[in-house]
Amino acid sequence: MLSEQAIPVVRATLPAVGGALDQITERFYSRLFAAHPELLRDLFNRGNQANGEQRKALAGSIAAFAVALLDNPDSRPDAMLSRIAHKHASLGVTSAQYKVVHEHLFAAIVEVLGEAVTPEVARSWDEVYWLMANALIAVEARLYRVTGVPEGAVWRSMEIAERQEETVDTVSFLLRHADGAPTDAFLPGQYVSVQVTLPDGARQIRQYSLSSAPGRPQWRITVKRVDGDPAGEVSSWLHAHGRAGDTLDVSAPFGDLVLPEGDGPLLLASAGIGSTPMLAMLDHLAATGSTRPVAVLHADRSPASHAHAVELRRLVDALPQATLHLWYEEPGDSGAHAGRADVTSLDLPPGTTAYLCGPLPFLRTVRGDLLGAGTAAADIHYEVFGPDLWLGAED
Repeated sequence: MLSEQAIPVVRATLPAVGGALDQITERFYSRLFAAHPELLRDLFNRGNQANGEQRKALAGSIAAFAVALLDNPDSRPDAMLSRIAHKHASLGVTSAQYKVVHEHLFAAIVEVLGEAVTPEVARSWDEVYWLMANALIAVEARLYRVTGVPEGAVWRSMEIAERQEETVDTVSFLLRHADGAPTDAFLPGQYVSVQVTLPDGARQIRQYSLSSAPGRPQWRITVKRVDGDPAGEVSSWLHAHGRAGDTLDVSAPFGDLVLPEGDGPLLLASAGIGSTPMLAMLDHLAATGSTRPVAVLHADRSPASHAHAVELRRLVDALPQATLHLWYEEPGDSGAHAGRADVTSLDLPPGTTAYLCGPLPFLRTVRGDLLGAGTAAADIHYEVFGPDLWLGAED
């Protein structure tokens, strides 16, 4: 927790620091990449740097953590910290890198706020930073231990065993160890990072959910090609170049949106490519003969754009107490509902635990509707593909 001396200083300066965080993080990344260009080339997502989303996510995490320290001084925002730590571990982030971040972040704060950063202010915000950094370092160290890899050494070479075209812009890859070793264990809902070498020599990294159940001889990831400006560098490369027999650098599995044990009722709600962790959960439930109640909600543009649609129906049909609810913007004659997904139309039993994955507007709508219907905030869990611009929203 914050020291007694730091609490009033952070409280008094939070509006000024919070109001300038966008400028501070912009200056921070400029300084960091000037001093360490290899971080932009080989660690940070260049697309999210270009569109500003990573800057917004960093600013949001700092502000949310500071507010949490002030509002709940005897506890930590563990849900927020867990999501960040899992993402960091999947990238191979090490504890030493937090010192590098500290150096350039605090230099940026001084550059932006100038004389307002008195020694007392600097000491107080230094506390905030290291409380957050040391908490993340501890969680990440535990993740490395559980995964059985040394700090940061998350990468292994895997071979593409098979490529499967799912839709016009979505492809699945079955991955195996080239030496025939069994694939590592993981929890249904987790993801891996994939690192590829691009034409300019950059080694960019992206995360992809493992979209089938654990315990199989091969892992499966499903990759949607990201169009737009900037286009998805790694997804485009995988679509253009990933073929059976090729090798990829793949991380150990991480991620905290995982299927809970027990027999309580579940809601698995997804949109677009956000269905992939749900597929792994359903596949595991079907493989283990689960009889727990499961409501599956999925939203997509059309039947043709819905990757793994046939598989989703098959998995739901294999579960005796599962129901499927589909919404398509253009349903055609599919029998699905037309328009945006409406979770309030479902008759969810008391005690339902909800798992959400998809674009941020979808998550906000579904979560808000669930809260309005009486679902406890602690029973709603989510995964965002990309920078989490919603940090702290549920804490």
